[in-house]
Amino acid sequence: MKKGRLRTAVIGLGKMGLLHAGILNVNPNVELVALCDKSKLMARLYRKIFSRAGMIVVDDLEKLTSLGIDVVYVTTPISSHYYVIRSVYSKGIARNVFTEKTLASDYSQAEELCDLARNLGGVNMVGYMKRFAVTFGKAKESLLQDTIGRVSSFRAYAYSSDFLGSSRHSKTSAPRGGALRDLGCHALDLASWLFGDLQIESVKQSTMMEIGSENAVSFKAVSSEGLEGEFDISQRMQNYRMPEIGLSILGSKGVIEVNDDRLLLKLDDGKSSAWYRHDLNDRVSFWLGETEYFREDECFIKSVLKNQGCEPSFITASKVDFLIDQVRQRSGA
Repeated sequence: MKKGRLRTAVIGLGKMGLLHAGILNVNPNVELVALCDKSKLMARLYRKIFSRAGMIVVDDLEKLTSLGIDVVYVTTPISSHYYVIRSVYSKGIARNVFTEKTLASDYSQAEELCDLARNLGGVNMVGYMKRFAVTFGKAKESLLQDTIGRVSSFRAYAYSSDFLGSSRHSKTSAPRGGALRDLGCHALDLASWLFGDLQIESVKQSTMMEIGSENAVSFKAVSSEGLEGEFDISQRMQNYRMPEIGLSILGSKGVIEVNDDRLLLKLDDGKSSAWYRHDLNDRVSFWLGETEYFREDECFIKSVLKNQGCEPSFITASKVDFLIDQVRQRSGA
């Protein structure tokens, strides 16, 4: 760390890599030192763009070893997270690691990464950014305040129309990890955050495009306290041009309905309220993508500076990988 600023590298220069790089580059506590992408063509292109700003652009993460990196962001495809993070740790590139969701491609990989992180120390985080959305934060606050009384059940959904009309043999879903890892993981993480650890009870339906790559799945889960929940995940839902994550939470005194953009509170006594993003002070000092991306990056960087854990950590995120494995095992995927 130089002059109180964390020397940071981003590995993987797709959409998410460039988004995080843009946010990190305006953080006063960060010195964005290096960018890495295994594509020599892309590295050459980005080198022309970013070298003027004093950033080093490389096509091999081993070239990061001599740069005194404090923090690494891993924004490569899900299938490579395990191998990239393991290399970051084993080569001594950095101890503090942020990775986009999901942590790994299965629970066994996630478990190994948790062990590595625990042994090496440092701060780690996985990009379940929905936790940093103001609407879901308001839902968490309402539950803690007992606004709808004792929760009896919930329904969670994650919808997009990304693969609406795609054939069963489409090859476009697998690189993104299927509907569960690409989209449904957010619903699983939010439900775990709101209601505690979950176990999968049954899988009602699963539509496969390829082995290990579903585009729609619905299942039931139960919390450690016996709370029952239903999940419906689909990447072929009509009229969802933009992905949407949401929950309907039933309590003894009313219902909370919440998604990315608004929260509706309906109480049994007839009272109701609605909050939209703009009602909930959804402001950040630099807006790129969605505001929650800025908040999660800010949270992670502050945690590294304080050398204290933050959420969702590798251990927390590994539980989502475990649940995804459960769903796929029960569906025969």
